[in-house]
This record gives sequence, C-alpha cells and structure tokens, in this order.
Amino acid sequence: MLEIKNLTKTYGGLTVYENFSLGLEEGEVTCILGESGCGKTTLLNCIAGLTDFKGEISPVKCAYIFQTPRLVPNLTVGGNLRLICKDEAAVDGILEKVRLSDKKNAYPVALSGGQAQRVSIARAFLFGGDVILMDEPFSSLDLKLKFEITELFKTMREEYGRTALFVTHDADEAVSLADRVIVISDGRVVFDAHCDGDKDELRKRLIAALIA
Repeated sequence: MLEIKNLTKTYGGLTVYENFSLGLEEGEVTCILGESGCGKTTLLNCIAGLTDFKGEISPVKCAYIFQTPRLVPNLTVGGNLRLICKDEAAVDGILEKVRLSDKKNAYPVALSGGQAQRVSIARAFLFGGDVILMDEPFSSLDLKLKFEITELFKTMREEYGRTALFVTHDADEAVSLADRVIVISDGRVVFDAHCDGDKDELRKRLIAALIA
C-alpha cells in the first residue's frame, strides 16, 4: 500500500497541498481527476521524487508513463527498452505483447504516436516497479487509438497485476479504467468512490463532483 501523509507542497507563495493524506491499495488502479492546476501532476511528481515536498510518502519504485512517450531519439525501440532491462528475451516478450515486434530496430522518429505510446507502456511494465504513475497518457491520441491503447493497458495490467495511479480529465476514461476514482479540488479530496457498482450512476456522481 502507498501511503501519503501530511503532504505539503508550495510553489513560491502558492500552496498546492497542505497536510494532504491519501492511501492507495496495492493492485488497484486509482484515477485522479480535477480541474487544471489542482495539483494532479504535482502529486505524481512528489510520489516519484521529482519535486521536493514536506510530509511523508512511502518509498516506492515508480514507473512513469507521461503524456508524451519521452523515448530516447537516438536509440531504437529495442535500445530504449534495454535501458530498463538487459534481458533480451524479456524485451522481445514485452514487444510481442504490445504488438511491436516488427519495430524493435526502428527509431522513435519512425513510429506513429500510438506506437510510441505503446513503447512507453511496454517500458513501464518492463521496469517492474511498485507503482505505475500515468499522467494523461492517452490525451493526445485520437478516439480509435485511445480505445486501442487503453484496452492494451487493461490487458497488460491484468496480466502483471500492477498498482497504478492515473491522472486524467476524462470521466469516461476514469470509470472504464479505474478500480477507484478520486476528485481533487483546492488540494483536498472532494470525491472518492470505488468502481464496483453501477457504472452509469458512478459517472453521473463523478461528473457532478467535477462541476460542483
């Protein structure tokens, strides 16, 4: 379980979080929503140790899937994955799972946006961390690609059983992917529900919380 206790984060005179606490259950996908600037990405960066903060966060090994793939441009797809794992069989195996075996020797510039994000997902699962952090990784994709890659992520997560914390603006995406949905506003949780009941009813309650 990932525990965040009394998190305080400021940027100059702006307080994003003050004594914020949250627990994440192992093996669950938790989705965080909220208006722009409410601190969703800041929370991910605090967990990953990419920014300073006050308070306590359980030490965890994180994989990070960003909005853009952030592949090393002068390395092939295989080379990018070997930065994470030197086991060639594991690299080949994960490329087969994300249907990119034929792109192993291709450079990122030769990939489509969807293919590059699939490499990013493969890299995250290959890393083998305690938690996968996801910062709107599907927002730049068209509807068809978004559906295809979210289905791929669900399949991969079911197989590998990873804990994930996922940031999005899309209520439908949240309800589809998550085990639990949380809305943050003004540095605090204003909505928190598990996705084990009526999905349509949950979506209505989630949207109401987002526009309140």
